[in-house]
Amino acid sequence: MATDRSDGVPAVSRTDAGAPVLDPQEPLERLLRDLRGRREGLSARESERRLLVHGRNELVRRGTMHWSRELGKQFVHPLALLLWVAAGLAFVTGTVPLSIAIVAVIVLNALFAFFQERHAERAVEALSAYLPAQARVLREGEEVLVDAALLVPGDVMIVREGDRVSADGRLLDGSLEMDVSTLTGESLPVFRTADVASARGGPLLQAPDIVFSGSSCTGGEAAAVVFATGMQTEMGRIAALTQRAGHDLSPLEKQVGRVARLIAVVAVTTGVAFIPVGMILGGLSLGDTLNFAIGLLVANVPEGLLPTITLALAVGVRVLARRGTLVKRISAVETLGSTSVICTDKTGTLTMNRMRVLNYWMPSGSGKHRADEPPPPRDAWLRRFTAACVACNNARLGRTPEAAETGDPTELALLHLAAGMGTTAESLHAERLAQFHFDPGLRRMSTLDRIGFATAVHAKGAPEDLLPLCTRIAAGDGDRDLTEGDKASILTAVDRWAAQGLRVLALADRPMSGPLSGLSRGAVERELTFLGLAAMFDPPRPQVREAVARCHSAGVRLIIITGDNGLTAAGIARRVGIGGDGLQTVNGAELDRMSEAALDELLETGGELIFARSSPEAKLRITDALQGLGHVVAMTGDGVNDAPALRRADIGVAMGKSGTDVAREAATMVLTDDNFASIVAAVEAGRRVYDNVRKFIIYIFAHATPEVVPFLIYAASGGQVPLPLTVMQILAIDLFTETLPALALGREAAEPGLMQRRPRPRTENVINGLMLARAWGVLGGMSALLVSAAFLLTLWAGGWVPGRDVSTGQMHVLWQQATTMTFLGIVACQVGTAMAARTQTVSLRRIGVATNRLLLGGIAFELVFSAAVVGIAPLQRVFGTAVPEPWQLLLLLPFPFLVWGADEVFKSFRRRRARVSTPASPGTWSPLT
Repeated sequence: MATDRSDGVPAVSRTDAGAPVLDPQEPLERLLRDLRGRREGLSARESERRLLVHGRNELVRRGTMHWSRELGKQFVHPLALLLWVAAGLAFVTGTVPLSIAIVAVIVLNALFAFFQERHAERAVEALSAYLPAQARVLREGEEVLVDAALLVPGDVMIVREGDRVSADGRLLDGSLEMDVSTLTGESLPVFRTADVASARGGPLLQAPDIVFSGSSCTGGEAAAVVFATGMQTEMGRIAALTQRAGHDLSPLEKQVGRVARLIAVVAVTTGVAFIPVGMILGGLSLGDTLNFAIGLLVANVPEGLLPTITLALAVGVRVLARRGTLVKRISAVETLGSTSVICTDKTGTLTMNRMRVLNYWMPSGSGKHRADEPPPPRDAWLRRFTAACVACNNARLGRTPEAAETGDPTELALLHLAAGMGTTAESLHAERLAQFHFDPGLRRMSTLDRIGFATAVHAKGAPEDLLPLCTRIAAGDGDRDLTEGDKASILTAVDRWAAQGLRVLALADRPMSGPLSGLSRGAVERELTFLGLAAMFDPPRPQVREAVARCHSAGVRLIIITGDNGLTAAGIARRVGIGGDGLQTVNGAELDRMSEAALDELLETGGELIFARSSPEAKLRITDALQGLGHVVAMTGDGVNDAPALRRADIGVAMGKSGTDVAREAATMVLTDDNFASIVAAVEAGRRVYDNVRKFIIYIFAHATPEVVPFLIYAASGGQVPLPLTVMQILAIDLFTETLPALALGREAAEPGLMQRRPRPRTENVINGLMLARAWGVLGGMSALLVSAAFLLTLWAGGWVPGRDVSTGQMHVLWQQATTMTFLGIVACQVGTAMAARTQTVSLRRIGVATNRLLLGGIAFELVFSAAVVGIAPLQRVFGTAVPEPWQLLLLLPFPFLVWGADEVFKSFRRRRARVSTPASPGTWSPLT
């Protein structure tokens, strides 16, 4: 039996039926035997068999809200509560059919909102299929990448810096620095190593050779045998971590929520104010007055506004996913559209991340060489140079041409160079004794290796950082002291290549003797012998230049933050069009010396910048400064140390291919193709979503005017003009004819000129005075004028005169025809409004009348529904309609074109005013004014 743990919890009894009880702290060889595992890993076939027994390596969701509770929330929404009040008033006044109709509205709206929110949730959850968590495992000695959900007990997983551990495991070899804060709350990294004393005991979470699912590796490399997966892991024991986070409201959703509440207040105020007007001026009974007050209240409540916005955001998420951009929070789509600064990496984001060594420089012989030329004779220097390329390296070349390469592209480039000169990992037979992993602050990496009977330090890094640690240089006749002249020659070669956009690495070594255990980094990385330089080229991605130009036309500023040489970064920037002739480069040392005020001044008054040789901490500082200046910042990153800046930025963008698990978890957005152009596409999609939200807000608001103005005419006439609409007709408009076109506007394509606008300010409201003027004044005003004219003209043509009773006889039939004309007139104006709302500034002719097929379908539905309401006898009795005369129907035909035409005139006036200010020319960036 397993021994008890000191924390009072029995030692792990992770087992399946018929399998032995496992103690992960038992002797390692015994644990391997109990797991029926090997240090070389399982075979693919054995892994599949164990997956059937143990199940997938996944946490079971608990505590999620049941669908019935989610649906119930829709019935107690503040806007729904208003309708409940209206239904109650209708029931109390004895108008049971009206009460039933309002309850039906509540139910239908609740179902609509419920299904749209479920649709949005599924849209985000479906993204996990695009980028599943992955793990590196050994399959009979070969390292492969598998879906983390397929890990089984007995698998041997490889954990490296930046990886998230996917299962509980016992280290077989190597050592790691681990972030276990998700399990223990410990903020500092802890050290885990396979080299521990045989004595065991103590809490499992403190075991020095065990790693846990959900923790992250911040340094080192190790192999571990999996002993627990899924709900059997320590993470699975913590039920709180299986809870899903609630819906994070974006600024847009909060703004619209406030607007909806304001409209609700206006609706109640309007309804209450109508009571004395109807009773005193109109001479209506209390019951009739309440019924029409209820109608006004229902007409002004934007029941479908919030779920329609949720659906628009979900559509944006799906569009981005199809383009290779995974947005982890639905609310982030709207934030993307207001991005004003993109802080981007160079390598892998602006470039292909496919490094190859083009040139190398050695201090002996002829100096510079091209990598595609025959190598010089294999002298002692060349053997040491290639040994450093291979030994100080964590990448892996495929053993066959078909096998996949794994590792950092820079390290792969060095392996290809060494292989071309006859040195491979297999031929070198180097045994790694220790590793000091690449440090972004120090910009170097070193290893302690035994090759044959000799032990040596191998180091690589940025020339300006590695060169000060060198005291000797490899020469043709043996090593000699490094002189100032040597340093000048080396740095001249570095500058020349960097100016061509090449990335330059220096390599060095030093023989070691004496005790090797317990050596610090400082003790190892000193008195090195300089071996040479390798100059690599990473070509820009072909789509980046166009994407940069689109950023410039959209007023989005670009800042490159890179750990690379400033000249190299500037060379790539010029190739893709960033910065132009005025591009300024600030190196890491200069940035460190800058005060906060100086940095603010640089970011506020300067153009596009390059921060070279920058640390991840510098990214965080730059992000804070830009946000303090009022910018909305998108920040890219791929490393462990990039996580703070990714979390702090408004939009953290992680690389899906080259990025670490830690970076992907910290980011808001993941690029599956690591392509800068995808960021620009995401900004465009965010702007499109925001525009579409405004479009259907204008569409919904525009119909309040023609519904309310006829009531004002009734009130102003003192009841001499009869009421132009019934409550049921108002419900038919708001619930049926309006909904589908509004949803279709949420799917509208990007408007021409979308990426020629400046980013909207962070403080801009989703609804502004110009929108209200357009919705209530232009579109709504023209609709109200046409609808009121049709209503009064129908009455006048039938012989009605002001003040005449329309409650009985032929006059009542005439009044029903007139209210039907009001109803149909509003529907006809809705068609024009829907078409007009498709663009904010450009003419509809530029995008085409028939380009939004969903909208055409929505219009067709509302026309068919309206015809049914007017022409089918049972529906006539419900909605109080009557079939108009043919000439009256012909009168409605120009309504859509008149409404649309009025809006075209309004937009033409806006375009003429906009031409007064000249935009920035494409290919440059100018500050916002």
